[in-house]
Amino acid sequence: MNLEATNKPTLIVIGGPTAVGKTSYAIEIAKKHKTSIISADSRQFYKEMRIGTSFPTEEELAQAPHYFVGHLSITDYYSVSKFEQDVLKLLPTLFSKNPIVIMTGGSGLYLDAVCKGIDDLPDPDLDIRQQVIELYQNEGIESLRMHLRRLDPTFCENNDLANYKRMIRALEVCLQTGKPYSEWLTQASKKRDFDIQKYYLNRPREILFDRINRRVDQMMEQGLLDEARSLYPYKHLNSLNTVGYKELFAFFDQQITLEEAVDKIKVNTRRYAKRQITWFKREYSEIMC
Repeated sequence: MNLEATNKPTLIVIGGPTAVGKTSYAIEIAKKHKTSIISADSRQFYKEMRIGTSFPTEEELAQAPHYFVGHLSITDYYSVSKFEQDVLKLLPTLFSKNPIVIMTGGSGLYLDAVCKGIDDLPDPDLDIRQQVIELYQNEGIESLRMHLRRLDPTFCENNDLANYKRMIRALEVCLQTGKPYSEWLTQASKKRDFDIQKYYLNRPREILFDRINRRVDQMMEQGLLDEARSLYPYKHLNSLNTVGYKELFAFFDQQITLEEAVDKIKVNTRRYAKRQITWFKREYSEIMC
C-alpha cells in the first residue's frame, strides 16, 4: 500500500470479506502511521453482540484508537445515513491530529456512504416501519413485492426483489412520503474534502472458507450460544437479523438441532463472504493476503 503525498488528508479504506483479517491488517497500518481506525462493521456497533460479530479484543483495541465499536445498544435506532453523518463530523477532528485515517469493515454500504454519500432520504417514521415489518412477517416477501409493484414499478424493474431489507425500506419511504422510492435515488457521488484510497483484502477461496469455519467453531467455544440465548427476547430487532444469531434462534425455537444451526452459520457466512467479495471487486484495489 503506497500513499502518495497530496495536499489533502487521506482516508484509507480497507474492506474485505468476513474472517479475511481486516482487523489485524488495519491495526498494523494504523500503528505504522500512528493514526486512528473507524469501524464500518455495522454489527460491531452493538455492544451486546461481541462474540457473534468478532469484536476486536481488548488487546487489539489498545493498539490503536478505535471509533464506532460497541457504541450502540441493540435497541438503539441507527442507519447508514446516521453513520455517514457521524463519521463526517468526526473526521475533521481526526485529520487535525493526523493527515491519514483508516476506515475498515465488511459492510460495503456503510463504507460507500462515507466515500460517496447516500441519497438524502427522510428519516423513517418508526410506526410505518413497524407496520411494514409486520406485513413482511405476517404475509411474507411476496406481499412486499405486490405493494411495491403498485407503488414503485421502476424500483421493481431495477432491484433485487429477494432483498427483503431493501424492499422494506423502499415500501416505508413510499408510504411515508407518497412518492416512489426510486425518485429519491440520485446515484450521484458527493464530493469530499479529503482523498480516499480504497482496498479490499482477499485470500484464496479454500483458505478463506477454512478461516470462516474455524472462526465459527471458536465463537461457539467462546460462548456464542449463551450470548445468543441472552439476546433471544430481542430476536425481532433488525440488528439481530444477523448470521450467527438467527440460526441459533431457530435452534431455540426447536426448528433445527444445535449441530444443524452451527453448520448453517458456516454455510451462511461463506455465502455472505462471497457477496462481500463481489461488492468490493467493483471499485476497490485487491490486496491478496
